Amino acid sequence: MSSSSRVRELNLYRQYFDLVAAGAKTIEVRVKYPHLADLAAGDVIRFRIKGTDETCEVEVKRVTEYPDFEALLDGEGAFTVNPTATRDEQLANIRVIYPPEKEALGALAIEIGLPG
Repeated sequence: MSSSSRVRELNLYRQYFDLVAAGAKTIEVRVKYPHLADLAAGDVIRFRIKGTDETCEVEVKRVTEYPDFEALLDGEGAFTVNPTATRDEQLANIRVIYPPEKEALGALAIEIGLPG
């Protein structure tokens, strides 16, 4: 990690954290909140399981913006977002986390990789 890397800390549910830590989940889905608008390749994300000290750092490889979650899943491939669930299951799960007014901000596909 270079000294110029910016580290962002984001919370993650355990089921997704475990997939990231295993290297199985390579696309993280987020809403384009203002604090993520300048996220870029080379940045580091420190995922934390909310309420715990468990963390996992990943490097951002690419950030791609989509108009909504359906376009994101179609563009990236559902398998990269969650290899354990179908596209329709994922769409339902994402929309439980992010209601329509949040989805309207835009969807970010954040390609991540384990360091080293």
